[in-house]
Amino acid sequence: MSTQRTDREAPEVSEVSEAAERLRRWRLVLGGDAADGTGYGLTGQDAAMDGALAALYGKGDKPQRGRDRSAGLGASAPSVARWLGDIRTYFPSSVVQVMQRDAIDRLGLSTLLLEPEMLEAVDADVHLVGTLLSLNKAMPETTKETARAVVRKVVEELEKRLATRTRAALTGALDRSARITRPRHHDIDWNRTIAANLRHYLPEHRTVVPERLIGYGRASRSVKKEVVLCVDQSGSMAASVVYASVFGAVLASMRSLATRLVVFDTAVADLTDQLEDPVDVLFGTQLGGGTDINRALAYCQTRITRPAETVVVLISDLYEGGIRDEMLKRVAAMKASGVQFVTLLALSDEGAPAYDREHAAALAALGAPAFACTPDLFPEVMAAALEKRPLPIPEAA
Repeated sequence: MSTQRTDREAPEVSEVSEAAERLRRWRLVLGGDAADGTGYGLTGQDAAMDGALAALYGKGDKPQRGRDRSAGLGASAPSVARWLGDIRTYFPSSVVQVMQRDAIDRLGLSTLLLEPEMLEAVDADVHLVGTLLSLNKAMPETTKETARAVVRKVVEELEKRLATRTRAALTGALDRSARITRPRHHDIDWNRTIAANLRHYLPEHRTVVPERLIGYGRASRSVKKEVVLCVDQSGSMAASVVYASVFGAVLASMRSLATRLVVFDTAVADLTDQLEDPVDVLFGTQLGGGTDINRALAYCQTRITRPAETVVVLISDLYEGGIRDEMLKRVAAMKASGVQFVTLLALSDEGAPAYDREHAAALAALGAPAFACTPDLFPEVMAAALEKRPLPIPEAA
């Protein structure tokens, strides 16, 4: 009797290919130790990719950050520069940026970023900017020009992505908030007036009786609203500092807004006069150190001249090192005076960080819920705050 398999019993080519691809991927993840269980050999580009992975996650140290493989990349500038070129060859940009962050965090390569040649070799992103800012004081003069160029490239990309949408959202919010209910004849917004009075339509006269007039605010270059961005510059808030600086510059470019940018750790720095250039703002920050939210809010409080027309945005993980009760009293006082108070645990693409839940709950009880905000959501949050509407809080917050 023949033992040859029939066509129906033979595995499909696609099934064989899928199984091989799964083995290949597991082999790349597990690293090829005898105990990895795949028995799969790599050749060609796969072998080169595995070499690039092994350089960072290979044998040597204990695994970190949830990785199954551990570090083995030598921390010399030439070898790191070659490795950076390799990973750009074999992996997409999003993966390259993750691997760069892992190399900096796992292998202590931050000092290499003080060399201009290294800075020119890396893929710049928000996290790299945060690392450079944390190294700012240690940076030699020969590197500062290159570092500013790297930071400017990232900032310009962020502005291109965020500025148009932000200006459009906030211009609409400012225009709506400027509409008046007792307009002169030439200031009447007839479309909105008719829509608001449709229930007063008289069919026998085929007309609407406008019991409530809605008008446009008079065209004016005067400031309509004031915004205070109060930003925690402790080390965990690096990405938020970058985004806040970009948004601060965008808001400052709008004539109808008076924008103030305040950064703090245990001290307070007002960077408002540098808002024309967010790169100057970023190099004026000092990432790291403690946190005194109460002191920062006390400073912001003294700069508020029109509470009912002011939005204060506190961006912090709320790990208060100052006087907790005083901080909460200041928030309550600002809200009682008419200030719109917004608390963002983070302004980044990464979701909510570790944060002080007790302080977040206390702020929520005061009517200032704390939540993480992505850069794409920030224009909507600001528009709602300017119009005194409920904030679009993400469900996961």
